Amino acid sequence: MSAPNRATLWGRVLVDELAKGGLEAVCIAPGSRSTPLTVAFAAHEAVDVYSHLDERSAAYFALGRARRTGEPTALVCTSGTAAANFHPAVMEADQARVPLLVLTADRPHELRDSGANQTVDQVKLYGDAVRWYSELPDPEADERKVRGLRTTAARALAETGGVDPGPVHLNCPFRKPLEPTEVPDAVPDSFAETPAGRGRDGAFVETESGTRSLADAQYADLVQALADADRPLIVAGPADPADLPALEAGHVVTVAERVGAPILADPLSNLRFGPHVNRESATGPVYGGYDAYIDLLPAPDVVVRFGASPTSKPLRNALRDSDARQFLVDPAGDWREATFTATDLLAAAPGSVFEGLCERLEVDTGSKTGSENEWLAAFADAERRHWSVRDAALEPNRLESEPFEGAVLADVFEGAPDPATVFVSNSMPIRDADRFGRPRDADLTVLSNRGASGIDGITSTALGAGSATDEPLVLVTGDLAFYHDSNGLLAVDRCGVDATIVLLDNDGGGIFHELPIEEFEPPFTDQFKTPHGLEFDALADCYDLAFERVAPADFASAYRRSLESAGTQVLAVEFDSEESHRRRDVLAERVRDELRGEDA
Repeated sequence: MSAPNRATLWGRVLVDELAKGGLEAVCIAPGSRSTPLTVAFAAHEAVDVYSHLDERSAAYFALGRARRTGEPTALVCTSGTAAANFHPAVMEADQARVPLLVLTADRPHELRDSGANQTVDQVKLYGDAVRWYSELPDPEADERKVRGLRTTAARALAETGGVDPGPVHLNCPFRKPLEPTEVPDAVPDSFAETPAGRGRDGAFVETESGTRSLADAQYADLVQALADADRPLIVAGPADPADLPALEAGHVVTVAERVGAPILADPLSNLRFGPHVNRESATGPVYGGYDAYIDLLPAPDVVVRFGASPTSKPLRNALRDSDARQFLVDPAGDWREATFTATDLLAAAPGSVFEGLCERLEVDTGSKTGSENEWLAAFADAERRHWSVRDAALEPNRLESEPFEGAVLADVFEGAPDPATVFVSNSMPIRDADRFGRPRDADLTVLSNRGASGIDGITSTALGAGSATDEPLVLVTGDLAFYHDSNGLLAVDRCGVDATIVLLDNDGGGIFHELPIEEFEPPFTDQFKTPHGLEFDALADCYDLAFERVAPADFASAYRRSLESAGTQVLAVEFDSEESHRRRDVLAERVRDELRGEDA
């Protein structure tokens, strides 16, 4: 590979090797010190380049794309505070096991700790939040060094994946000239014909990552526990990006049917929606209303759990209070169970575990799955009652007099196209999605930033996810999250991503009504709820987005119109957060009253 100078050579070789290793997309924020990387990516036809003005938005956009695809997306920035603005997204990628490759340009070593402009300590900047860190050597047309650069690039891509995917950081120092300016004798013409300069046919180093699986003895123990259980339960928490294509829903359903286990599917589990959901009856093997009733049902005696910690706090508490044997399945063998009540940690990929169980469990389970099974019958009855109460609350005349935010989430999932990608913000939207998003036979990929559970970067992450697919994109966001990442809206036009943006505007932090601090006034309103009084139509005008204020009772029809329209629309639905909070409590209590009455 030829180049006019050493910095350009370094950028070209690094990008060439990353592309050969399978990298398909990069998000770049402008800057001077990163010029060799930016120019190389811009010239490489195999890598899609997404240009962003704001580093934080760029990082979350890359996070969203990687979360949707399960494959690494790269990030490029200049030196200084630019790299620090990547940090929140790196933290989310770490916690949520999202593959990211972070390339931070840096000043050369001799300028560090010298007071040189825009020079900060970028060595291991992200600490333990990355799976691997490496500082690239100074650019040089040296055969061994360039082989090392190609190997480092291959290793960096490999380290973003495996059983514990996540972010990787390469710090890339460059000396001037940074542009592809000719420097005589810096890179000999003959270097292009060397093995290091040419690279190899394909990646310089091919890495194959296997998956962990259970041994026969471990399967025997698990199968016996499920066979002996009277009240088995399967809990599917939020899925890791790598699990989206790898976990076969049919295998989980087959296991559930053979042992008589309800599947409590988090909206982010990739199991609450899909063709495996039985719509012929009031409920199927997949349950979604458990947040309202789980603590009123008998405790399970065996639980198989996989995915991250469930969104539902009542479910987490019910598992905490259970004396059941709990098998926690995790591909990396990590402990993702903050109540510390799991009894068995199975370090294996959930997909392989359930495939193995399908092969080992007896098909003839007798009365376990029959209508006489009181365990299944109790769940089915509670589930029917929950959705009946929810459906009654969604009637237009009821919504006019008793609006609540959960009704919007219910309509979002009921009316989402098949297929579609739905991204849900943290705070109350994801909780309402959990309680009011009914299981549905539709190909919906539901995503959220539940690793670190922040409200920063929500819009950018959603748009990044939308960039990775031709499916319609729906973003449900609260007003504070929308304001917090307003810079991210530039990607609608700049990166060519259209969306239906559902804006739940309750003028502040409505989730704080869920906490005891609500009873303390002051400081509740000014320091926690923090009403802002912003009019978001002006923000939509700034980014040339269609904007519509929608009454809660009219949301379903406005939502349909938006989904049928080209471009991006913001549907703003205003609520009183305190009234919405009380309404959720009323609906939950109504379900509980009906169940208690049934037991009486």
